Amino acid sequence: MNLRKTMRGWQTRHRLEPAVLVVVLLLSLATGAFVWTADELREGETLLRDRQWLLALRDPANPELLLGGAPSLQLAREVTALGSPWFLLLLVGGVAAVLAAARHWRLALFIVAATSAGAVFNTGLKHLFARVRPDLVPHEVAVTNASFPSGHAFGAAMVYLTLAALLSQRIEQQAARALLLALAAGLVAAVGVSRVALGVHWPSDVLAGWAAGAAWAFASWLVAEATGWIAPRHAAQLPRTPLAPPEPDSGAQDELAR
Repeated sequence: MNLRKTMRGWQTRHRLEPAVLVVVLLLSLATGAFVWTADELREGETLLRDRQWLLALRDPANPELLLGGAPSLQLAREVTALGSPWFLLLLVGGVAAVLAAARHWRLALFIVAATSAGAVFNTGLKHLFARVRPDLVPHEVAVTNASFPSGHAFGAAMVYLTLAALLSQRIEQQAARALLLALAAGLVAAVGVSRVALGVHWPSDVLAGWAAGAAWAFASWLVAEATGWIAPRHAAQLPRTPLAPPEPDSGAQDELAR
C-alpha cells in the first residue's frame, strides 16, 4: 500500500514538472520585463515612447479628448474599476470566504496572504520610485499616490492571475483551465490600457505593473506548489483501491490438473 501511494505521488509530481518549468520561465520573463522598464525609467529613456503611446489613445485634433468620445471614456472608467483596490479587496475576501465555507482553509489562507503581501510590495515600489503622474492630458479619475508602477495594473495582474492559477488546480478539464487563464489575462490587459486611456499613468507604469504583478502571481504559484498548500482535493484524498490478488501461475495449474 505504501509503495502504491509513493508511486502515485511520484506520478503527480512528474505530471506537474512541465507546468512548473513553464511558470519558472514566465516568472523570469516578467521579472526581466520589470527590471528592464525600471532601468529605462531611471535613465530617462521611456519619456518619448510614453508620450507617443499615451497620445495615440487621444483625438489628434484635441488631445484632451479620448478617442471615441464620451462612450470610450465611460467604458474606460468602468473597466478601470475592476482593478481598484477596494474591488480587488472585496473579490479576494469573497473568494476566500467561499473557499473557507467549502473547508478549503489552506487555499483560502494562502490567497489572502499572497495578495496582501503583494499589495504591500507594490506600495513599497511606489515609494521607492516616486514618479509623478502624466501631465499631458487631463486626469479623468482622481489619483493621489505615485505613478510607477501602476497599482491597478499590478493589483489586477496579481489578483486575477493568482486566483486563476490557484483555482485552475481544482479544474480537471484542460479547456476550462485555458479559458479561465485567458479571461484573467484579458481582464489584466483591459485594466492596464484603461489607466493610460484615462490619462493617469504613463504606458511604462502599466508595463511595469503588469510585469511585477505577474511575477508575484507566478512566484505565489511556485511557493504554493513547493509547500503543497494547494494540493488538489482529488490528489489529497486519493481512493484506497485494494491490491489485486496475484494471478495463479499457469504452469502450476497444469501440474495440478495432471
